[in-house]
Amino acid sequence: MNYNQNHKIAQIKPTTLIIGIDVAKDKHVARAQDDRGIEFGKRLIFENRIYGFQKLVDYVERHKKEKNKTHVIFGVEPTGHYWLNLTYFLIAKGYDFVLVNPMHVKKSKELDDNSPTKNDTKDAKVIAQLIKDGRYSVPNLLDGIYAELREGVKLRDQLVQQLMITEGRIQNHIQRYFPEYFDVFGDWEGKAALCTLRLFPFPSEIIKMTPEEVLGKWKPFVQRGVGIKRATKLVETAKKSIGIKIGIQFAKRELECLLDQYELYKQQLEQLDQEIETIVETIPGAKEMMNIQGLGTITVAQFFAEVGDITKYKHSQQLVNLAGLSLREHSSGKYKGKTRRKNLFMFLF
Repeated sequence: MNYNQNHKIAQIKPTTLIIGIDVAKDKHVARAQDDRGIEFGKRLIFENRIYGFQKLVDYVERHKKEKNKTHVIFGVEPTGHYWLNLTYFLIAKGYDFVLVNPMHVKKSKELDDNSPTKNDTKDAKVIAQLIKDGRYSVPNLLDGIYAELREGVKLRDQLVQQLMITEGRIQNHIQRYFPEYFDVFGDWEGKAALCTLRLFPFPSEIIKMTPEEVLGKWKPFVQRGVGIKRATKLVETAKKSIGIKIGIQFAKRELECLLDQYELYKQQLEQLDQEIETIVETIPGAKEMMNIQGLGTITVAQFFAEVGDITKYKHSQQLVNLAGLSLREHSSGKYKGKTRRKNLFMFLF
């Protein structure tokens, strides 16, 4: 299919059967109509299961045969994630599948009955009407290694987010129970600093040891970079601490759990980055991109996870528009905003 505005309208022909679908968690509603907006039969309610999907196909093929249609185009309002399973199923069956803007659906509801009320049957009809008028877009559904890459990058984003949350909670813990800790260690993620958090994180534990004993505890984990001077400073700082001194038993358990989570997320990220790098190396054009100064493997992976196979784009302007670099302003009163694809824009800048 061609996707500029003129071609969108031209592809809705007298031989086209339009199916508007309002998706939900358990059951979807479909409405059928022709290129003039004339509805065919009653609505179809079908389950979000394979037998429900087959029920939809039977419904469509029956109308297609009865009305002498040769082309079918399905459309949904992409709210949530419930539309994805149906989309992949129908595309695998060889049908055309498009999306309509949820804001367009919301604004078009009053055209037929002068009422903004929402119901599944009404929404399915509105979706079909928007498709008839060429007001739709084609989903950028990836396949093959690009689909794998998108899932990998999405998982990486989630792990990074969880790691950041855990790091914040660890620093919060330190600030409550041993705020002077950062007077001794500039970075809590250093080997000696982490060792201290693991073995004796509270001032009440540290002041019971001599600097030599502290150094002895560090040595199996830290071969160099710290000495008796740092150990002495830790002990002296602990003696003057204003940290909270109650609830220590479970505060220590909390810190142990947080450190375990921190190390787990770090390990998972490292393994995931290696897997992503292996996939990126197989993508045409990826190595050339990585030769550009400032572009690393992860940045390139994030780019391809958003755009997919760049050979499917007919013009560079399509990538520009996808990223939102050609900004379109939308305004209302004092509000002015820009239309862009957030993740792709962020990766490029």
